[in-house]
Amino acid sequence: MRMTSKGQVTIPQHIREAAGFLPGTDLEFVMDDAGTVRVRRHNEQPENPALTEAIGRLRGSATRKMTTDEIMALTRE
Repeated sequence: MRMTSKGQVTIPQHIREAAGFLPGTDLEFVMDDAGTVRVRRHNEQPENPALTEAIGRLRGSATRKMTTDEIMALTRE
């Protein structure tokens, strides 16, 4: 693998897929004392206003109290 003059490298597809790196994923590079560089997903996910709005609309809308097992049984029927 070769780095471009701008410092860019291409992460091979099989590694991106295995690591769950999707377009737009924030990555961070960490180097340990031995000089080994690791690439990992940044802890914070980017803002997603549409998802936040959808969750806000659904929050508190359940009218029946059901256990997780009861809900899962309904979805599997």
